[in-house]
Amino acid sequence: MRRRAAGGTAAFALALAAMAQPSIAEDLVERGRYLTAAGGCISCHTADEDGAAPFAGGRALASDFGTFFGPNITPDRDTGIGAWSEADFLRAVLEGRSPSGAAYFPAFPYPSYAGLTEDDARAIYAYLRTLPAVRRENLEHKLPWHVSRVGARIWQALYFSPTGFQRDPARSETWNRGAYLVRHLGHCGECHTPRNRLGAPEASRELSGNPQGPENRRIPNITPHDPDGIGGWSADEVVAFLEYGMLPDGDFAGAGMGEVIDENTGKLTAADREAIAAYLLALPAVPDIKGSPDG
Repeated sequence: MRRRAAGGTAAFALALAAMAQPSIAEDLVERGRYLTAAGGCISCHTADEDGAAPFAGGRALASDFGTFFGPNITPDRDTGIGAWSEADFLRAVLEGRSPSGAAYFPAFPYPSYAGLTEDDARAIYAYLRTLPAVRRENLEHKLPWHVSRVGARIWQALYFSPTGFQRDPARSETWNRGAYLVRHLGHCGECHTPRNRLGAPEASRELSGNPQGPENRRIPNITPHDPDGIGGWSADEVVAFLEYGMLPDGDFAGAGMGEVIDENTGKLTAADREAIAAYLLALPAVPDIKGSPDG
């Protein structure tokens, strides 16, 4: 009888463990859903057309180096990432390499994503695997002859050194969370930092605005410079902008930033928006390029 009782207890414990596993998986997927929104993935991976399937690719990104098209990242095995392993996904996001080892063009913001924690990248992968598999062939980038995969590998050798997020122990947890969101997951610098002639961001002018950003639009300065940046904004005004798109003067964001707010920053928790505001307002105040001595 004692053996039977012990065996029954063990079986009951195993059953409880099995029941707990789906909950753990669900938690991972929900975390991945949030991180995917925070990373703005839907904007670049969904075609800009009525009825476009989310995450199925086709979004055009015009740049000085040609027009790039966001790929299909639904779990379709033939046209999406359904055949990718978790290791393949982590290599793409954190190292900028395809499953075959080819270098990605930095239009894919892996230089920023490289700072993600592996746990966050795994959660995003887990969420993407739950999406409906959509069969949509990826479009060929429209690039000049000199922009090639070989050139992308050289670019990586010159400008890309994948390193994880470097927490600053002298700063608060809120500041560090904001730094992680702005520098890496939210990849704000990909648009808001000016670039050199080879498309590498100018680190000394981080987030000081890009006179020729995506779609050839001028991207504003978001350092606390006054008057070029957001130096005249309060933390509450930054938070309100990230949530609703409302500027301090009562106007609202338009163009690409409106979409970022709808699909990205507007879906963040209040604590994460506050962290972003704290980080941005603590940055060095950098003037626009037009106002710099060498501008």
